[in-house]
Amino acid sequence: PMTAGPSVSVVLIFLDGEPFLDEAIRSVREQTRTDWELLLVDDGSRDGSGETARRHAAEEPERIRYLEHPGHANRGMSASRNLGIAHASGRFVTFLDADDVLTPEALRTLSDLLEREPRAAMAYGPVEYWYSWAGPAARRRDFVQRLGVATDVLLEPPGLLLAFLRRRAAAPSGMMVRTGVLRRVGGFVEAFRGMYEDQAFCAKLCLTHPVIVTAACSYRYRQHPASSSAVADRSGEHDFGRRSFLDWLAGYLDTQGVHDGPVREALRRELWWTEHPLLGRIARRARRLARRVTRSIGG
Repeated sequence: PMTAGPSVSVVLIFLDGEPFLDEAIRSVREQTRTDWELLLVDDGSRDGSGETARRHAAEEPERIRYLEHPGHANRGMSASRNLGIAHASGRFVTFLDADDVLTPEALRTLSDLLEREPRAAMAYGPVEYWYSWAGPAARRRDFVQRLGVATDVLLEPPGLLLAFLRRRAAAPSGMMVRTGVLRRVGGFVEAFRGMYEDQAFCAKLCLTHPVIVTAACSYRYRQHPASSSAVADRSGEHDFGRRSFLDWLAGYLDTQGVHDGPVREALRRELWWTEHPLLGRIARRARRLARRVTRSIGG
């Protein structure tokens, strides 16, 4: 049994996650850093995943808790993460989806960064796009994302926000955040139930807080047809969700008194591209081609 409070609160949200939830929970229970708590937030599941979560909570009740919305309601990803944040007692909070897993060193890697860099509000690293969970034949498809930002240096605000807003860097995933900062910026934006919920949160934090990035991969992002991002990609929601995100960001900047400067200029540019999607696709293809040519010349 733990004698001191946890350093890290892991918020794991799930909705009908029965096929993969047990593996996700075990990836937390097998961490090399052991001063953690796990908050399992049920977003109104109708399958057996609630039973899986309760079983794990019963096995380690001193540090695993099952949470749900009143009336077992389905409130969406942002509201579910916020419920976990409200119950978190660790100095740091990190997030895990029910179909993904953490590497055994994940909590140690990210918490060490935050302990080393007291000004950093958030730490994150690249995620692995994980296909080989389905079998060895898919292993050659696994890859670790390119972050597009410098690692092991403090990124001052709003540099990271500008980079992912302009699509020059990957939006942070698998992040660990100081609990006090999480609560000061108001957590996740509950209007975003699915797509772009992470970018809306990161925009709030990265507008005003420094971030530290590691090159170490701690998060395995399972690729499968039923994932929320795969469903959104098939439906076209991903691009539609970007316009909703940009409109929200414009309103958020208004509330923060940010009426000009580089973030406003980048936002105006991105809004223009959403109004001219064909030109946007041509421009993105041209940028990808230019990067390939540059790499081939450099190599």
